[in-house]
Amino acid sequence: MSDKSQSSPRLLDSINLPSDVRKLDHAQLERLAGELREEIISVVSETGGHLAPSLGVVELTLALMSVFDFDHDKLVWDVGHQAYAWKLLTGRKDDFHTLRTKNGVSGFPKMAESPYDHFGVGHSSTSISAALGMVVARELSGKKNEVISIIGDGSMTAGLAFEGLNQAGHVDKKMLVILNDNEMSISKNVGAMSHFMSRNLSSRWVRRFKKDVETILNAVPAIGEEMLNYARRSEHSLKSFFTPGMLFEAFQFNYMGPIDGHDIKALQRAFRLYQDLDEPVLLHVLTKKGKGYAPAESNPTFFHGVGSFVPETGQARKVAKVNAVPTYTEVFGNALCDLAEQDKRIVAITAAMPEGTGTACFEKKFPERFVDVGICEQHAVTFAAGLAAQGYRPFVAIYSTFMQRAYDQIVHDVCLQNLPVTFCLDRGGIVGEDGPTHHGVFDLSFMRHIPNMTVLVPSSEAELADCMATALAHDGPVAIRYPRGAGYGIPLKEKAQPFALGTGEILLEGSDVAVVAVGSRTYPALEAVKELAKETGKQATVFNARCVKPLPEEQLIELAKTHKAMLLIEENALQGGFSSAVLELLSDKGALGNCRVKRLGVPDEWVEHGAQGELREQLGLNEEGIKRAVQALFEEA
Repeated sequence: MSDKSQSSPRLLDSINLPSDVRKLDHAQLERLAGELREEIISVVSETGGHLAPSLGVVELTLALMSVFDFDHDKLVWDVGHQAYAWKLLTGRKDDFHTLRTKNGVSGFPKMAESPYDHFGVGHSSTSISAALGMVVARELSGKKNEVISIIGDGSMTAGLAFEGLNQAGHVDKKMLVILNDNEMSISKNVGAMSHFMSRNLSSRWVRRFKKDVETILNAVPAIGEEMLNYARRSEHSLKSFFTPGMLFEAFQFNYMGPIDGHDIKALQRAFRLYQDLDEPVLLHVLTKKGKGYAPAESNPTFFHGVGSFVPETGQARKVAKVNAVPTYTEVFGNALCDLAEQDKRIVAITAAMPEGTGTACFEKKFPERFVDVGICEQHAVTFAAGLAAQGYRPFVAIYSTFMQRAYDQIVHDVCLQNLPVTFCLDRGGIVGEDGPTHHGVFDLSFMRHIPNMTVLVPSSEAELADCMATALAHDGPVAIRYPRGAGYGIPLKEKAQPFALGTGEILLEGSDVAVVAVGSRTYPALEAVKELAKETGKQATVFNARCVKPLPEEQLIELAKTHKAMLLIEENALQGGFSSAVLELLSDKGALGNCRVKRLGVPDEWVEHGAQGELREQLGLNEEGIKRAVQALFEEA
């Protein structure tokens, strides 16, 4: 990184809107590309974020802004974790240092944040469908603006992308789809489509071969130019041999490329060529994830989504773990391997995130029983159902927020047939800096009402392993949801033990007030009650429910009968979640009596981005907030 104190004034400082970029010459664009990379690296090294994806599209972003008019034209990013340069050039550079912090700049495109974020994103493979909707709106409105979507090769594996392509080809209206091919999604891409793309699209020799042929034909006396023109007219046939242009042209797209996604002039030429056409065009660009920052180029998976790091070395700035407390994800991966040692029926399935879900260790130990389906959550669930139908016990490890994409498959392909598939919902609850597209606060609500589904929510990392053993012993669908981050230091058992479904446990005996918690809020509730007892001498009962479905009915009814007040705590949407289930139970059984019930959870609103601790404090779900709620119930009892 350069010494800014000795350098000339930054060009970036004079750029406020995309219209400013259109005024720059090539040398200035190249200089601005370097400054953008420096700024992104500098900020992300402090705040954390999606570094490698954003570094890979700097030239692409500049080329787009230098050719198109985004005061009128529309751009839809796919996923959106690569849009940092876009944010810097669309009026947000002065606030960019607040990236992913509470009340700061979002890590993803967000319509409420800027008029230049034309569509909000956060999950993959949506860009083509959204852009097509904008195209049809343009036609209905009689407007002339361009509509562009950018989709990565990893996102192109999802069915939604092909649904969008199929309809776009049928509509046959002008739009530009840019396929950003860096041969990566989060982890290394998998699947036949990825293999097809990397083998054919990314082959540099294809472009060298084409250039050599043009040179040879041009050199032929008299008829060389005519032969070259004929060859160009025959390029459609060459695409069928050397690129999957035939695939996209089967969707009625004019395929262009592949071209170097870091060559601004080449990109500009391609964009201007597109402007002269009046049809759907797919432009394929080749980029390098992490471009311009050696640590990210050499390890793009680590720098896909990274915490704070030392920019000079790329080394993570990690606070040492207290007593080396493992994360829930680590405990899950190790426990799954332990179970698989004993039970050969276990198959681990993930959707393009073996590292993120903790299944990478399973892949190393049991490669024949590990399946990464790519960014295809719906397929992952139905694929697991097929395995379960033939006697296997699949564990499907997918983040809570992404499991939302497979709701129909969970209902019809798994639960309707009562198949023993275990859904392992990592990042359940408040996730943090990635914000509302990534918080996993709806799973208890959308899982618990499905017949045959069992829902378990461990209170600690040790109980997570027990939940997994319980799921394996159960002959039906099970969802286990657990949070992002480290556990509470609860010692792990030598061997995970299943427990009886529909049972919880009393962690602390008290009187008058019963605190009933589920999942990650259980131990904070326990500490809050203990602290309150020290301060006031009043001690509440603390109950770890752990089973959202079936509920520990008898124990909950007894608590309602023997206490004057009950506090229900969950890190899930209050609508239809755990506390709703408890209220339904007590009402249906006529067990509410004179027991006053208060609920703590996620209200009916979107929780924005910020650190987990900050957001829990805001929601009253941290230890202090729970203590206040318990104190209030004691005062009312």
